[in-house]
Amino acid sequence: MAYYLVKAQFREDRLVELRARLDSGEIERMGPFGTALHTGLDNARIQAPGWAVWEEEDYCRPPLAMERAAVLDTYFVELGVEKVAPSEGWAQIDKLPRLWDKNQND
Repeated sequence: MAYYLVKAQFREDRLVELRARLDSGEIERMGPFGTALHTGLDNARIQAPGWAVWEEEDYCRPPLAMERAAVLDTYFVELGVEKVAPSEGWAQIDKLPRLWDKNQND
């Protein structure tokens, strides 16, 4: 199993749709990667204007191949990965602002 810090330029015009898919549980139910992708996207941070960052557990070669085909390529135009130890990516980005206002989901 491998963990990656994912950095992706998001399509601002599609974020509402992505949030709706997360809220509905659709992404979480996707197999075999849905739970990890949902957790990563739901807890994503803003690294710079227009750029999101999150940690992702993945088994694909190349990394995130299934996730890109099913979800990521629809909402992000550029995507890069850096291999990290489990939870290391989250520790690196913990203090960054969240992509989503968590109060909207309470």
